[in-house]
Amino acid sequence: MRNITDSFVSVGHWPSVGSFEFNTDILATNPINLSVVLGVLIFFGKGVRKQKILSTIQNSEELRRGAIEQFERARVRLRKMEMEADDYRTNGYSEIEREKVNLINATLDSLKRLENFKNETILFEQQRAINQVRQQVFQQALKRALGTLNSCLNSELHFRTISDNIGILGSVE
Repeated sequence: MRNITDSFVSVGHWPSVGSFEFNTDILATNPINLSVVLGVLIFFGKGVRKQKILSTIQNSEELRRGAIEQFERARVRLRKMEMEADDYRTNGYSEIEREKVNLINATLDSLKRLENFKNETILFEQQRAINQVRQQVFQQALKRALGTLNSCLNSELHFRTISDNIGILGSVE
């Protein structure tokens, strides 16, 4: 206790007049000065603090309203984008289905044309093979007939047959 009263009475611990220092020893400071300073701070700081709190609340409310408005605008834009995405998705699926049907139809048409071309080619090749066989059969038959005629005919009979054929051809004209 003696230490406390000594700090109030003793002038030797006080700084010189030309300098200013804070005394951080709470027990060494004057309680009356402290109470005056605190009273002044509370009295003048009360209105400032109240005004600052009100201002902060008003700013917070304005920011909250702005954030709510931005949120609502974003929500409306999101709904709009979702509807557009659904439209694109629906139209895209429809377009894909349409293209798929077109591709299938085009493929079927191509297959039909290829089938027709194949059938025509087969028919053409069959006709060509038949014609070749006919020609070969005709040539062989002609060779046999000529061979038979040549072996059976003598030159007089041959001359008479040619003359008869020339006569028949002459009467046809």
